[in-house]
Amino acid sequence: MTEPFRIALLIDADNAPASKIDDILNDLAEYGEVTIRRAYGNWTKSELKGWIEELHDAAIRPMQQFDLTAHKNASDMALAIDAVELLHAAVPDAFALVSSDSDFTPLVHYLREKGRAVYGYGREKTPAPFKSACTRFTVVEKLGGSEEEAEADTEAGATPARKPSSSATSGQLLKRNARLIQLLRNSIAAAADDDGWALVGTVVSRIRNQSSEDPRNYGYATWTKLIKAIDLFELKDEGTSAIAVSDKRTKK
Repeated sequence: MTEPFRIALLIDADNAPASKIDDILNDLAEYGEVTIRRAYGNWTKSELKGWIEELHDAAIRPMQQFDLTAHKNASDMALAIDAVELLHAAVPDAFALVSSDSDFTPLVHYLREKGRAVYGYGREKTPAPFKSACTRFTVVEKLGGSEEEAEADTEAGATPARKPSSSATSGQLLKRNARLIQLLRNSIAAAADDDGWALVGTVVSRIRNQSSEDPRNYGYATWTKLIKAIDLFELKDEGTSAIAVSDKRTKK
């Protein structure tokens, strides 16, 4: 029997919304089995009360770390040390880090250099270095509920109500994202045949090999839907496994 793809989920509870844990676990199920589940924080703090029920329901192990000095928590260091220990002891196939703190960027680099995929989850305001370092980074506001829900869980003891997901970024705004457009154009050009057409599946593979971008961060379930919304590219054979894309500029 084939062994499952094992993932170690490590949560920086001080910088992550408790209301999103179900959505994160559901998303990780696409990659494999979350066999290690830990959340780090000073659980004596009232700000983390919203996490307590979620920890029990999701079978997440709370890792207590007292604040050693005022205005500074020691959870980050404890999480990083455990990640390195787990890498060599439990030997998971991948790590999932839930945080909006860029201090974990060196840890992500280290884990990836050791051959592990790192799936990052954090708020939209998460600094770019952490986002880019991950194998894939997903904005938690785009998973399930809205940004207001993600913020609401910081209120002591509050259990936020579920809300509809955030609306998709418009095509006009997507066109202004020069980095995203260049990523798409480069990936299409590299995968294109002599007629300028590239299989979307191949394009997506190239994107994933060079970037942590996720179409859901912009409100789209798939890369195909995001590409179509931008309206700078042409699609053919939609609805089939042979769906292909080309850059409209090459058709002029």
